[in-house]
Amino acid sequence: MKKAEEVQKRILLVEDHKDIALLVEKRLSRQFHVDHSADGDDATVKLETNEYDLVILDLSLPKKSGLEVLKDLRKKSAFPPVLILSGLNAVDDKVKGLRLGADDYLAKPFDMKELMARIDALFRRVPNAQEIVKLDIADLEMDLVSRKVVRAGQDIELSPKEFALLEYLLRNKNKVVSRKQIAEDVWGHNFDAGTNFVDVYINYLRNSIEKNFPTKLIHTVYGQGFVLKEGEA
Repeated sequence: MKKAEEVQKRILLVEDHKDIALLVEKRLSRQFHVDHSADGDDATVKLETNEYDLVILDLSLPKKSGLEVLKDLRKKSAFPPVLILSGLNAVDDKVKGLRLGADDYLAKPFDMKELMARIDALFRRVPNAQEIVKLDIADLEMDLVSRKVVRAGQDIELSPKEFALLEYLLRNKNKVVSRKQIAEDVWGHNFDAGTNFVDVYINYLRNSIEKNFPTKLIHTVYGQGFVLKEGEA
Protein backbone atom coordinates (compact mmCIF):
# COMPACT_ATOMS: atom_id res chain seq x y z
CA MET A 1 0.00 0.00 0.00
CA LYS A 2 1.29 3.50 -0.84
CA LYS A 3 1.99 5.89 2.00
CA ALA A 4 -0.54 8.69 2.24
CA GLU A 5 2.08 11.40 1.68
CA GLU A 6 3.43 9.90 -1.54
CA VAL A 7 2.31 11.68 -4.70
CA GLN A 8 1.64 9.37 -7.62
CA LYS A 9 3.48 10.39 -10.76
CA ARG A 10 1.34 11.27 -13.74
CA ILE A 11 2.09 10.04 -17.26
CA LEU A 12 0.52 11.00 -20.58
CA LEU A 13 0.49 8.09 -23.02
CA VAL A 14 0.02 9.29 -26.62
CA GLU A 15 -0.67 6.19 -28.73
CA ASP A 16 -3.29 5.59 -31.43
CA HIS A 17 -2.89 1.81 -31.68
CA LYS A 18 -5.64 0.49 -29.38
CA ASP A 19 -4.00 -2.81 -28.43
CA ILE A 20 -0.63 -1.24 -27.64
CA ALA A 21 -2.27 1.60 -25.70
CA LEU A 22 -4.32 -0.86 -23.64
CA LEU A 23 -1.29 -3.02 -22.89
CA VAL A 24 0.95 -0.13 -21.85
CA GLU A 25 -1.75 1.68 -19.90
CA LYS A 26 -2.64 -1.48 -17.98
CA ARG A 27 1.00 -2.01 -16.95
CA LEU A 28 1.73 1.62 -16.08
CA SER A 29 -1.46 1.97 -14.05
CA ARG A 30 -0.03 -0.37 -11.44
CA GLN A 31 2.40 2.40 -10.41
CA PHE A 32 1.30 5.66 -12.00
CA HIS A 33 -1.69 7.79 -12.85
CA VAL A 34 -2.04 7.43 -16.64
CA ASP A 35 -3.91 9.64 -19.09
CA HIS A 36 -4.29 8.49 -22.69
CA SER A 37 -4.54 10.40 -25.95
CA ALA A 38 -5.20 8.66 -29.26
CA ASP A 39 -4.34 11.62 -31.51
CA GLY A 40 -2.02 14.61 -31.59
CA ASP A 41 -4.66 17.29 -31.11
CA ASP A 42 -6.00 15.68 -27.94
CA ALA A 43 -2.44 15.24 -26.65
CA THR A 44 -1.74 18.96 -27.13
CA VAL A 45 -4.92 19.90 -25.27
CA LYS A 46 -4.04 17.63 -22.35
CA LEU A 47 -0.48 19.00 -22.22
CA GLU A 48 -1.82 22.56 -22.12
CA THR A 49 -4.29 21.86 -19.31
CA ASN A 50 -2.46 19.31 -17.11
CA GLU A 51 0.96 18.86 -15.54
CA TYR A 52 2.73 15.58 -16.32
CA ASP A 53 5.85 13.92 -14.98
CA LEU A 54 6.46 12.04 -18.24
CA VAL A 55 5.10 11.87 -21.80
CA ILE A 56 5.28 8.63 -23.80
CA LEU A 57 4.82 9.73 -27.39
CA ASP A 58 4.16 7.85 -30.62
CA LEU A 59 5.29 9.64 -33.79
CA SER A 60 2.63 8.37 -36.23
CA LEU A 61 -0.58 9.93 -34.95
CA PRO A 62 -3.89 11.10 -36.47
CA LYS A 63 -4.60 14.85 -36.78
CA LYS A 64 -1.15 16.00 -35.61
CA SER A 65 2.12 14.07 -35.76
CA GLY A 66 4.16 13.22 -32.70
CA LEU A 67 6.94 15.51 -33.90
CA GLU A 68 4.47 18.41 -34.09
CA VAL A 69 3.27 17.63 -30.56
CA LEU A 70 6.88 17.63 -29.42
CA LYS A 71 7.58 20.98 -31.11
CA ASP A 72 4.60 22.57 -29.35
CA LEU A 73 5.58 21.05 -26.02
CA ARG A 74 9.13 22.41 -26.20
CA LYS A 75 7.81 25.98 -26.53
CA LYS A 76 6.74 25.81 -22.89
CA SER A 77 9.10 27.20 -20.24
CA ALA A 78 8.85 23.98 -18.23
CA PHE A 79 8.20 20.59 -19.75
CA PRO A 80 8.29 16.93 -18.71
CA PRO A 81 10.74 14.36 -20.06
CA VAL A 82 9.58 12.70 -23.29
CA LEU A 83 10.05 9.06 -24.26
CA ILE A 84 9.31 8.39 -27.91
CA LEU A 85 7.73 5.00 -28.46
CA SER A 86 7.41 4.48 -32.19
CA GLY A 87 7.41 2.05 -35.07
CA LEU A 88 9.32 4.64 -37.09
CA ASN A 89 12.70 3.28 -36.11
CA ALA A 90 14.75 4.66 -38.98
CA VAL A 91 17.81 6.60 -37.87
CA ASP A 92 16.47 9.86 -39.35
CA ASP A 93 13.24 9.62 -37.34
CA LYS A 94 15.17 8.91 -34.16
CA VAL A 95 17.54 11.83 -34.75
CA LYS A 96 14.64 14.21 -35.49
CA GLY A 97 12.92 13.27 -32.24
CA LEU A 98 16.05 13.64 -30.14
CA ARG A 99 16.96 16.96 -31.76
CA LEU A 100 13.50 18.29 -30.98
CA GLY A 101 14.11 17.52 -27.33
CA ALA A 102 12.97 13.96 -26.70
CA ASP A 103 14.90 12.39 -23.83
CA ASP A 104 14.83 8.80 -25.06
CA TYR A 105 13.59 6.66 -27.96
CA LEU A 106 12.29 3.09 -27.89
CA ALA A 107 11.34 1.38 -31.14
CA LYS A 108 8.38 -0.95 -31.59
CA PRO A 109 8.10 -3.83 -31.07
CA PHE A 110 9.42 -3.43 -27.55
CA ASP A 111 9.76 -5.43 -24.38
CA MET A 112 7.66 -4.17 -21.48
CA LYS A 113 10.54 -4.69 -19.05
CA GLU A 114 12.76 -2.43 -21.15
CA LEU A 115 10.04 0.22 -21.31
CA MET A 116 9.73 0.21 -17.51
CA ALA A 117 13.53 0.38 -17.16
CA ARG A 118 13.65 3.41 -19.48
CA ILE A 119 10.88 5.11 -17.48
CA ASP A 120 12.69 4.47 -14.20
CA ALA A 121 15.91 5.90 -15.67
CA LEU A 122 14.13 9.06 -16.80
CA PHE A 123 12.53 9.59 -13.40
CA ARG A 124 15.91 9.18 -11.70
CA ARG A 125 17.24 12.06 -13.79
CA VAL A 126 14.41 14.46 -12.90
CA PRO A 127 14.86 16.41 -9.65
CA ASN A 128 12.10 16.26 -7.07
CA ALA A 129 11.11 18.91 -4.59
CA GLN A 130 13.65 17.73 -2.01
CA GLU A 131 16.60 17.88 -4.39
CA ILE A 132 18.91 20.77 -5.17
CA VAL A 133 17.43 22.79 -8.02
CA LYS A 134 20.48 24.95 -8.78
CA LEU A 135 23.92 23.70 -9.78
CA ASP A 136 27.08 25.68 -10.42
CA ILE A 137 30.79 25.63 -11.09
CA ALA A 138 33.09 28.64 -11.45
CA ASP A 139 31.05 31.36 -13.22
CA LEU A 140 28.49 28.93 -14.67
CA GLU A 141 25.07 28.43 -13.07
CA MET A 142 22.22 26.07 -13.97
CA ASP A 143 18.64 26.45 -12.73
CA LEU A 144 16.83 23.12 -13.00
CA VAL A 145 13.39 24.66 -12.49
CA SER A 146 13.53 27.43 -15.10
CA ARG A 147 15.96 25.32 -17.16
CA LYS A 148 18.28 28.27 -17.67
CA VAL A 149 22.05 28.24 -17.91
CA VAL A 150 24.09 31.38 -17.31
CA ARG A 151 27.84 31.88 -17.55
CA ALA A 152 29.50 35.11 -16.42
CA GLY A 153 26.09 36.79 -16.57
CA GLN A 154 25.41 35.65 -20.14
CA ASP A 155 22.48 33.38 -21.00
CA ILE A 156 23.58 30.14 -22.66
CA GLU A 157 21.18 28.45 -25.09
CA LEU A 158 21.36 24.65 -24.90
CA SER A 159 19.45 21.89 -26.64
CA PRO A 160 17.53 19.60 -24.27
CA LYS A 161 20.17 16.89 -24.60
CA GLU A 162 23.03 19.34 -24.02
CA PHE A 163 21.16 20.52 -20.92
CA ALA A 164 20.82 16.94 -19.64
CA LEU A 165 24.51 16.26 -20.30
CA LEU A 166 25.62 19.43 -18.51
CA GLU A 167 23.34 18.63 -15.58
CA TYR A 168 24.94 15.19 -15.31
CA LEU A 169 28.46 16.64 -15.41
CA LEU A 170 27.54 19.26 -12.80
CA ARG A 171 26.11 16.63 -10.48
CA ASN A 172 29.41 14.78 -10.88
CA LYS A 173 31.74 17.77 -10.97
CA ASN A 174 35.38 17.09 -10.05
CA LYS A 175 34.72 13.41 -10.74
CA VAL A 176 35.90 11.58 -13.85
CA VAL A 177 32.99 9.92 -15.67
CA SER A 178 33.49 7.42 -18.47
CA ARG A 179 31.79 7.43 -21.85
CA LYS A 180 29.91 4.29 -20.77
CA GLN A 181 28.58 6.02 -17.64
CA ILE A 182 27.47 9.05 -19.63
CA ALA A 183 25.74 6.96 -22.31
CA GLU A 184 23.86 4.86 -19.78
CA ASP A 185 22.96 7.63 -17.31
CA VAL A 186 22.14 10.45 -19.73
CA TRP A 187 20.79 8.53 -22.72
CA GLY A 188 19.70 5.32 -21.00
CA HIS A 189 21.51 3.34 -23.71
CA ASN A 190 24.02 0.54 -23.56
CA PHE A 191 27.32 2.00 -24.72
CA ASP A 192 28.83 0.69 -27.93
CA ALA A 193 32.58 1.40 -27.98
CA GLY A 194 32.37 1.66 -31.76
CA THR A 195 30.17 4.78 -31.63
CA ASN A 196 31.20 8.35 -30.85
CA PHE A 197 27.89 10.05 -29.98
CA VAL A 198 29.10 10.88 -26.46
CA ASP A 199 32.15 12.70 -27.87
CA VAL A 200 29.94 14.48 -30.39
CA TYR A 201 27.67 15.86 -27.66
CA ILE A 202 30.63 16.73 -25.43
CA ASN A 203 31.93 18.84 -28.33
CA TYR A 204 28.49 20.44 -28.79
CA LEU A 205 28.44 21.32 -25.10
CA ARG A 206 32.00 22.66 -25.13
CA ASN A 207 31.09 24.90 -28.03
CA SER A 208 28.07 26.21 -26.13
CA ILE A 209 29.62 26.88 -22.71
CA GLU A 210 33.30 27.48 -23.51
CA LYS A 211 33.68 29.03 -26.97
CA ASN A 212 33.38 32.67 -25.86
CA PHE A 213 34.98 32.27 -22.45
CA PRO A 214 38.67 32.12 -21.49
CA THR A 215 38.39 29.34 -18.90
CA LYS A 216 37.70 25.77 -19.97
CA LEU A 217 35.54 23.61 -17.72
CA ILE A 218 35.20 20.25 -19.52
CA HIS A 219 38.45 18.31 -19.57
CA THR A 220 39.27 15.07 -21.36
CA VAL A 221 41.01 12.49 -19.19
CA TYR A 222 42.61 10.24 -21.78
CA GLY A 223 41.79 6.58 -21.37
CA GLN A 224 39.15 7.34 -18.73
CA GLY A 225 36.55 9.85 -19.89
CA PHE A 226 35.71 13.45 -18.97
CA VAL A 227 35.64 15.66 -15.90
CA LEU A 228 33.95 19.00 -15.23
CA LYS A 229 36.18 21.08 -12.97
CA GLU A 230 37.99 24.37 -12.57
CA GLY A 231 41.65 24.32 -13.53
CA GLU A 232 43.48 21.50 -15.22
CA ALA A 233 42.22 17.90 -15.15
